[in-house]
Amino acid sequence: MIRTPFSLLAASLLATSAPTADPVTPGMIVERAPTADWAPVAPEDLLLIDLAGGGQVAIALAPEFAPVHVANIRTIARAGWYDGLAIDRVQDDYVTQWGDADGHKPSPPGIVAHPAAEYDRAAAGLTPVPLPYRDSYAPATGFVGAFPVAADGDRAWMTHCYGIVGVGRDMAPDTGNGQELYAVIGHAPRALDRNVALVGRVVAGMELLSALPRGSGALGFYADPKQRVAIARVRIAADLPPAERPAYQWLRPESASFAAWVKLRANRDDAFFRHPAGAVDLCNALPPVRPAPRS
Repeated sequence: MIRTPFSLLAASLLATSAPTADPVTPGMIVERAPTADWAPVAPEDLLLIDLAGGGQVAIALAPEFAPVHVANIRTIARAGWYDGLAIDRVQDDYVTQWGDADGHKPSPPGIVAHPAAEYDRAAAGLTPVPLPYRDSYAPATGFVGAFPVAADGDRAWMTHCYGIVGVGRDMAPDTGNGQELYAVIGHAPRALDRNVALVGRVVAGMELLSALPRGSGALGFYADPKQRVAIARVRIAADLPPAERPAYQWLRPESASFAAWVKLRANRDDAFFRHPAGAVDLCNALPPVRPAPRS
């Protein structure tokens, strides 16, 4: 794909707006990105969690990185196994976790009980859009679809950024099977990269996970079961009638709009910024996500 030079794109954005002395901002890039620069989250890859107290969390699944774990999650959701469970762990600056808090619910049929360690994968077959700034944890970073990715030689893996969803597990050789899930709610715990199966990214309802009271027990588990946040039901969007499906899009990393947005994220030149950073961290440049416009 031939990308529009940043200077030309910024000029065109200004030309189409009302006369103003204000410079282009990252928000302006996103707001004015053309329809062709957005990609949909496939309904089969959209996990919907309805909380008993109200509100919905939407997670874009990433089967290209953990296909067996993601297949398990779909099977578990379709069996209704998650329904009636709860969020039972909220550790400050770390994760919110949910599943069978008491460990009494039998596993649903049809899942792989002990998946392989899908912590990284062959880089071959992926076409990540590189982030042109250094990273503290990997020689190369970038994006595949809506997901942050790191690579080292012939291996690639998703990274622990805010909103990324992983599979809870016990000590090795356990790899988790999707019955316990967590979302990162704090500073990116990148030391966990390549040690846990990462299966998706929260694309809506993140505030419902990050603003919960913190657990007072070890590792942020709720000491009082009454504090747990009940889950009403979990579904795959593809199983809903089309008119009832929430729909989301991400800004394509290979698009000219994303290239311009990343450059502005690293080189802010509006009135607030006196000293642009000249760089941006992988986890601070996740492809923007929005509800899909209704036709």
